[in-house]
Amino acid sequence: MHNETGFDEMRFVRQIRYHRLGAIGQQKLSEAHAAIVGCGALGSTTAMSLTRAGIGRLTIIDRDVPEWSNLPRQFLFTEKDVCDGLPKAIIAEKRLKEIDRNVQVIPHVRDLSAHNISDLLSSVDVIVDGTDNFETRFLVNDFSCRENIPWVYGGVIGAEGRVMAVIPGTTACLRCLIPEPPAPGSLPTCDTAGVLGAAVMVVGGVQTSETIKILVNAAPPTESTLFVFDLWDSTWKTIDLRSLSKTGCTSCRGNDYQWLNTSNNQSSILCGQDAVQLYPTQRAPNLRNIAKQLSCFGNVNENPWLVRAEVEPGITVSVFADGRLIVTGTRDPSRARSIVSKTVGM
Repeated sequence: MHNETGFDEMRFVRQIRYHRLGAIGQQKLSEAHAAIVGCGALGSTTAMSLTRAGIGRLTIIDRDVPEWSNLPRQFLFTEKDVCDGLPKAIIAEKRLKEIDRNVQVIPHVRDLSAHNISDLLSSVDVIVDGTDNFETRFLVNDFSCRENIPWVYGGVIGAEGRVMAVIPGTTACLRCLIPEPPAPGSLPTCDTAGVLGAAVMVVGGVQTSETIKILVNAAPPTESTLFVFDLWDSTWKTIDLRSLSKTGCTSCRGNDYQWLNTSNNQSSILCGQDAVQLYPTQRAPNLRNIAKQLSCFGNVNENPWLVRAEVEPGITVSVFADGRLIVTGTRDPSRARSIVSKTVGM
């Protein structure tokens, strides 16, 4: 039964009876517009959870198609989706409409960049992090600070996860916590360290809860916190970030939005070659650590100037001491960034 405001009261009766949400909060959810950047493990989990919660509109941005190794943790997708080869964003639209025919899903098969972020995200009420790399997270963080749009950071590796809600002008932002993106190879990735689907579900659930609180204005966070857990060790903690929020950083207090600078040339197709060169960071990478990570995929060639390995048939990743990366076997910058994110992280 739909009430005069439009949402189905019988469908959401259990949520409405939760006194901190109520009918007013449910109505706000039905009118809200959330964006999910990346529809992999965390993105598909939060997309499904927000749809079941009664979100009115979802913008979904993702550049990839499902793979067999995605199925244990990317809960929107099936074996048939892998065989069909459709983009994740397109599959998500169909699957979410099957969950709730009233949700409006806006899929974008795109690689989010400084060139298109304003067109894709300017109209949303909140942004949810479903990405697999810090390059995109820093881009979203700068956009959030500039446009005063909240976003919810989330990450998961192995059995460990973390979540932080960023409310511009109130809480610390990602750059307060991590001033510069980690150098390639300095952190593990899901492909090198693995990930448990159960940990994905926990992070996605916390991200969904934080998103709903922001959208219904139900006591949004006034104190900066980072929620961290490890399911395998059964540890849970909330880290106080108030000292960071008081001082801020160049993004949230200094109006320095370097990641939104469209003149930054972060990738180029090499002339006469089937290869893409990337410039993810100016920090020198630890080639020894990168060699260890790439060894998960096969034989590694290593010398003082570069590390190189074939990470999948026909695809070779080369990491240079000056921070450059070359992905050989593709001329698609979006695919090259995806490969690098999975193999060495960036």
